[in-house]
Amino acid sequence: MKPVVPLERAVDDIKAATDRYLVEADVDVAMRFVDAIETAFGQIGEHPGSGSTRWAFRLDLPGLRSWALRGFPYVVFYMEREAQVDVWRVLHERRSVETALGQR
Repeated sequence: MKPVVPLERAVDDIKAATDRYLVEADVDVAMRFVDAIETAFGQIGEHPGSGSTRWAFRLDLPGLRSWALRGFPYVVFYMEREAQVDVWRVLHERRSVETALGQR
């Protein structure tokens, strides 16, 4: 298993989504979101090659993969490195991926 390392923008994305769930829903929903992130990171760390390459081709970013977050409308975007997996962003599915990842 490789360590999964969320980069600064991914940490910001997770914090913003968690804060939104705390305000618009409740603590239980926010905690389920955090649990879903942790579960996704575990799966990505064990099987980094299993994420979708759809966006890698669309954005011409070889190695970029995405993983849909179970139970929430978010997608984890990541790159596998030799020693770890870097999580670039955690974006709402309605967010413009082109715009968000174009600012990397």
